[in-house]
Amino acid sequence: MSRQERIIKTSIIGIAVNLILVAFKAFVGIMTNSIAITMDAVNNLTDALSSIITIIGAKLAHRPPNKSHPYGYGRIEYFSSIVIAEIILLAGITALMESWPKIFTPDVTNYDTVSLAIVTVAIVVKLALGYYVKHVGEDINSQALIASGSDALFDSVLSLSTLAAALISIFFHISLEGILGVIIAIVIIKASIDMIRETIDSVIGSRADSELSTKIKASINEFPEVYGAYDLDLHNYGPEEIQGSVHIEIDDSLTALDIQNLTRRISMKIYAEFSVKLTVGIYAINNRFSDIRNDVYEIASGYEEVIEIHAFIVYEAEKLITFDLIVDFDADREEVKSKMLKEITRKHPEFKYCIIDDYDVSD
Repeated sequence: MSRQERIIKTSIIGIAVNLILVAFKAFVGIMTNSIAITMDAVNNLTDALSSIITIIGAKLAHRPPNKSHPYGYGRIEYFSSIVIAEIILLAGITALMESWPKIFTPDVTNYDTVSLAIVTVAIVVKLALGYYVKHVGEDINSQALIASGSDALFDSVLSLSTLAAALISIFFHISLEGILGVIIAIVIIKASIDMIRETIDSVIGSRADSELSTKIKASINEFPEVYGAYDLDLHNYGPEEIQGSVHIEIDDSLTALDIQNLTRRISMKIYAEFSVKLTVGIYAINNRFSDIRNDVYEIASGYEEVIEIHAFIVYEAEKLITFDLIVDFDADREEVKSKMLKEITRKHPEFKYCIIDDYDVSD
C-alpha cells in the first residue's frame, strides 16, 4: 500500500469513528443538558472535518511534477495542516465563548447510567484511534496524521475529565461544567496554535533533522577517499521529497574522472539509504601544507564561538590561504574573524588569508 493510500485509509477510519462519536456525544449532551459533553461532540466534528481535509491535501500533494512546479506539490500537505489547525482553533474559541458564561450560571445536568456508559466507551475508542492515527503518521512521516492522532489523544483525556465532572456532579452535586468547558477550550486553542507554529516552521524551512543529517555525513565518510563531509544543506519539498547538497574534502591529486565517479557513488548511496537527492561539491586538500592547517585549527580551538573550520586550501602561486569558518549564531562573527586573523597572520605572515563565512545549518 502506497503512502497516499495509507493516509486516505487512516483518514477514512478517523472520519467514520468521529462521526459515530459526534452522534452519541451530541445525544448525551442534549439529554443531560451538559455543555462539556456537547462541546466534546463539536470537537469530534472538527476532527472528522480535519480528516477530510487531510485526504484532499494528500490527493493534491501527490500530483506529479511539471514545468511550473518542477519539485512537485508535496508542500500542499503543510497547507492542509494549517487549515486543519485553523479549524481546530475556531472550534476552541467557540467552545470558550459557550462555556465561559456557564461558570457563573451553571445549567442543571441529569446524568444516567446509559449516558455515562456512552462517554466511557467514547474515551476508550478515542484513545485507540489516537494511538493508531499517530502511529501511522509517524511511520509514513505525515504531519497531518500525526497532528490528528495527537489531537485524538488530547480528546480522550478531555473526555475523561468530562466523565470525572459528571461523577462529581452526581455524588457531590457540584457543577463543574462551565469550568471544564473553559479548560477544554483552552487546551484545544493551545494545541491548534502549536500545530500552526510547527507547520509554519516546515514551510519557512527549519533546521535539518539532527539524526538524519548525522547519519548522512557518517555514511559519506565511509568512503575511503573522503576526508570529511561539510555544508550539508537539506530542503524539504514535502514529506516524500528531500533534496540537498554537501561538500566533501578529498585529496587534490584525484583526477576529474576520479571525482565524478566518487560523487556519483556517494549520491547513489545516500539516495538508496535515505531517499535524499544529494548534489556533491568538492573541497581539495593540499596535504603538503598540513602543518599550517594544523596551526589554524589549533588557533580556532581557542575560541568557543567557533563551531567548525573546513575547506582549508593553500594557493601557492598567489600566496593565499582560504578556509570556511562556522561561528555560533549568537556570537559576534566579525569580531571572532578579526581576532583569529591577527593570530594566524602573526604565526604565518608569508600568506594572505581569506576567511569565508559559513553557517551552522545542520549537525
